[in-house]
Amino acid sequence: MARIVVVGAGFAGHTAALYLGHYLGKKHDVIMVNKYDHFVFVPSLVWVGTGRMAPEKTLIRLEPVYRRMRVNFVHGALKEIHPEPEDEYIVVERAKDGKMERIDYDYLIIATGPYLNFDATPGLGPHHGTTYSICTYDHALETRKAYLELVKRLETGGRAKIVIGTGHGTATCQGAAFEYISNIHKDLVRRGIRDRAELVFFSNEPALGDFGIRGITSRYKGRLITSEEFVEAVFRDFDIKWEVGRAVHKVEPGRIYWEDLNGNFGETTYDFAMLVPQFKGHGIHIKVLGPNGEDLHDRIFNPSGFVIVDGIYGLPYERLERNPDAWPAVYQNPWYPNIFAAGIAFAPPGPISVPHTTPNGTKIAPAPPRTGMISGIIGRIVALNVVDLVKRGRMTHDERMSEMFAACVASIGDSLWDGSAVIIIVYPVVPDFRRYPNEGGRDLFVTHMEMGLSGAWMKLLIHYTFMYKFKGLPGWRIIPE
Repeated sequence: MARIVVVGAGFAGHTAALYLGHYLGKKHDVIMVNKYDHFVFVPSLVWVGTGRMAPEKTLIRLEPVYRRMRVNFVHGALKEIHPEPEDEYIVVERAKDGKMERIDYDYLIIATGPYLNFDATPGLGPHHGTTYSICTYDHALETRKAYLELVKRLETGGRAKIVIGTGHGTATCQGAAFEYISNIHKDLVRRGIRDRAELVFFSNEPALGDFGIRGITSRYKGRLITSEEFVEAVFRDFDIKWEVGRAVHKVEPGRIYWEDLNGNFGETTYDFAMLVPQFKGHGIHIKVLGPNGEDLHDRIFNPSGFVIVDGIYGLPYERLERNPDAWPAVYQNPWYPNIFAAGIAFAPPGPISVPHTTPNGTKIAPAPPRTGMISGIIGRIVALNVVDLVKRGRMTHDERMSEMFAACVASIGDSLWDGSAVIIIVYPVVPDFRRYPNEGGRDLFVTHMEMGLSGAWMKLLIHYTFMYKFKGLPGWRIIPE
């Protein structure tokens, strides 16, 4: 009997656990280790953060789902990995009593998601009381409270400057910031107080609409249009200002200090700000030890705490952008082939967007997004390969991000009558200039952008469909990642 341990119940890890339970749970031991006892549907936290969705609608309690799916649930945090053959196990700190528990494994899937590195930007984040976040359930609740207090001030005649975006030169999730500021705009319009707020989108992207994927080009209403032109048109229509190509150096109450691509320094004032921090991997806090206590950390994790997998690392960007095969295919650690990573936890070989270093040496390079649909796809691939190894001794599934299709639906309000959404379809996520040398590295027949009311219906449908899927209810596998 094989023992498979998954660590982390986000999009990637939870997806992997569902597939493993379905295919292996009857005859083998599948274990999920997660710091929290619930799954959070993070994409809908933008609605929580504006008070438009009840927080509990984004939560799924894990233990009942895993009991039904034949997955054993351990509520705790990963502290140590002991990966050497013949004595492979992890050490988990149990949530209920803080005691350490040893869990042996035959296969280990690390899907721990991002470590929100607020401290990389002095003064950033809710724990400093300066800016807010919608990256976690608790953060979204804090943000909702602060936002609704701001709304009350606006409703009584006050004015405010609202800044939404990224809080570090290498941050990702620009799409989430775009969606959140668009929802704030729509909410303020609905309340009749939009004219009392100045909205500013603040980002480390080299150009508006880059989204950490080097932007896209698609056919829109019979002509070619770039995502920069598309997003600029949306922001002009909504009267949202933008400041891009900027790395935040520090934050003080009411003031953001930044450096731009040319090395110029400046500051942006605000009354309310939600800035996404730099993401690191949780591996920076996890020990990797050999049988005699030797440090094996660099065999599994890179210096940023992400899991080293079957990518080609260390290539300069000029070579990386021309080599789509540098991206991992099976997400397997080269030192320990029974260890895999999924979602944000895996180390990408480099950025997708063109990186930039200012004359002062500051790196401004959006990190590759590996959330949502991408995480779910990778979680499924990894799980099915583990199923293959257990049943047949060889892997049969692979998919690089340079071969991967992804879709993003960014809501603009939640109303099914006067709401809207931006729909972006990208193929492949990482540009492949070998196959599409004249189309910006992407298939223009598939890659697409549009905005309209139908997107609002789709966004709400996605929420409820995926909440159904992640509960492992009948037919869940029919719903694609």
